[in-house]
Amino acid sequence: MKLSEVKQILDTVENVSFKLENGSFVPEHFHVTEVGVVTKHFIDCGGVVRHEKVANFQLWDANDFEHRLKPKKLLSIIGLSEKVLGMEDLDIEVEYQSATIGKYDLGFNGNHFVLVSKQTACLAQDACGMPKEKVHLSELDTAAPVCAPGSGCCN
Repeated sequence: MKLSEVKQILDTVENVSFKLENGSFVPEHFHVTEVGVVTKHFIDCGGVVRHEKVANFQLWDANDFEHRLKPKKLLSIIGLSEKVLGMEDLDIEVEYQSATIGKYDLGFNGNHFVLVSKQTACLAQDACGMPKEKVHLSELDTAAPVCAPGSGCCN
């Protein structure tokens, strides 16, 4: 979900609520402790240099049980971030504390923002010899190594 979509939704809802995919909710007294831009500059296991840039919201479950973030207040925080940080219309990534700090994509189900679990993946599957499509483990040739020495995979 892009920042512009979040802003459009905030213009139409009466309350801000976040729900996890398992159906549980972020407590309604949460705080948005950060709105920012996160830039990641890295090399994947195939040697390709990559850049990622996302808008980041950090949610915090505080002991402030009377706190309720209203849409207008979140819009003003986003507006200040756009002005001061030069934030663009980026994809949103949400940080939220579970067993450890989790990173989530953001969706909306018509009533609540939904924290969508992110998954890791190999970005250089061609270099590693990983199949591009999902296959059943029973269909794999277990005699042949997936990542042969000298193949450039994971060096």
